Amino acid sequence: MPELIPTDHYARITWMGSVPQDRPNIRSQSIETAFASYAGIAGDYHAGLTRASCVRVTSQHPKGTEIRNVRQLSILSAEELDIIAKEIGLEAINPVHLGASLVVEGIDDFTHLPPNSRLQAENGATIVVDMQNGPCNYPAREIENDHPGHGKGFLPAARGRRGVCAWIEREGQISVGDVLRLHIPGQRAWAHK
Repeated sequence: MPELIPTDHYARITWMGSVPQDRPNIRSQSIETAFASYAGIAGDYHAGLTRASCVRVTSQHPKGTEIRNVRQLSILSAEELDIIAKEIGLEAINPVHLGASLVVEGIDDFTHLPPNSRLQAENGATIVVDMQNGPCNYPAREIENDHPGHGKGFLPAARGRRGVCAWIEREGQISVGDVLRLHIPGQRAWAHK
């Protein structure tokens, strides 16, 4: 019996980006399409089958320990970006400032998708949600650089709205305009949290 349940929820990719390997900051560069391999998007700073552990997992692994890379992509919600922008007094937030890989629209409360959910394109390319991406100071600095006075409000505005980290389960081409179907794990929420 399948443990992942296809839903009637769909997201459309509205923006794609790639963070250069030789990055001077976290900014993405806009792209229209990419082949999503098991290692992520080729040439992206976050690509690779493994990565050095970071602050997200220091309770499990000392910083710098080689671990499986489940942070190949940073996926944001267009709807949540609009809320963040409004709260910090901007008309819009450029996903470039956040080092985004994908921006999608169409799924409410996107940042809180259950871990292990899948986003699957019509061609079969499949992205697995690892966990929510907590807000950090790096996007705040980039926003502040381009919009003085607005970056400092990013962290509180982005809490619970910063999107998710994800990795590639099935390879395939993904492009702006693609529609991704949401599949969720069938298990109930853990009762002891």
